[in-house]
Amino acid sequence: MMVSFRFVGKHKGFTLIELMIVVAIMGILATAALPFREMMVKREKEQELRTALRQIRTAIDAYKQAVDDGRVAKKADETGYPPRLEELFIGVPDIKSTDKKVIYFLRRLPRDPMFVEPDLMGAPPTPAVDTWGKRSYESPFDSPKAGDDVYDVFSMSETLGLNGIPYREW
Repeated sequence: MMVSFRFVGKHKGFTLIELMIVVAIMGILATAALPFREMMVKREKEQELRTALRQIRTAIDAYKQAVDDGRVAKKADETGYPPRLEELFIGVPDIKSTDKKVIYFLRRLPRDPMFVEPDLMGAPPTPAVDTWGKRSYESPFDSPKAGDDVYDVFSMSETLGLNGIPYREW
């Protein structure tokens, strides 16, 4: 026995109610996905921050090691840490080299991904060096201040990370 169904009339397409229900369901799904997207973006920026801090801190340590090895000139009253962040990517002369080579510790200085550019119409972007907070060797850990050298860098953002620790303390 074969059953066949026949539609009465020329019924093609969807009704307005069906379309409204589909649009409402898609809106609910999109709204539910937004917090996950925001969290993913924040997680990516945090990974960039970790990488940038690691690169800069490794370069600062390499500079200090080069000073300790006698490859970079140091005055008697200096700590051996770079006097400015620019030294890491501009380069410093290798005093042990006979053909006056330059030692580079970074290819380029990464920007702080958490730095929020001030809203100044037509102003050039802030240089990467100015996006970081700097701590000198003489500065205490709990209240870092810039000084005669750059012992460490930190993000100047007061925002909390996903781990609950302010980016400034990473």
